[in-house]
Amino acid sequence: MSAATRIRPPASAVTRPSEAAIRAAILDLAHRRGGAASFCPSEVARMLAADWRGLMPEIRRISATLEAVEAMQRGVPVDPAAARGPIRLRLRVSG
Repeated sequence: MSAATRIRPPASAVTRPSEAAIRAAILDLAHRRGGAASFCPSEVARMLAADWRGLMPEIRRISATLEAVEAMQRGVPVDPAAARGPIRLRLRVSG
C-alpha cells in the first residue's frame, strides 16, 4: 500500500499518552525553559502527539496538579483547569 492510499486509524484507536507521560513532558519543558520563560500548553501537546488538539484539556487539568508549575494569563496566575482562553505555563516563582 502506498503512502497516498494509507488510511489513518480512527481517533479512538490512537494511543493517547498516559497521565505520567503528560506530567513528565510538562515538567521537562518547564525545567528546560527555566524560571524566567513560559510556554504554551500546546507545545507539550505537540511533543506528545501528532493529533495534539485533543490533549489540551488534559494538559491543562494535569498542569493544575503540579506544585512546581504555575499558569499565567495576561501576567496573572490562574487555575489552568478553570481559565478560559490562552494561558502560559512556567516554573512556579517562589517568593
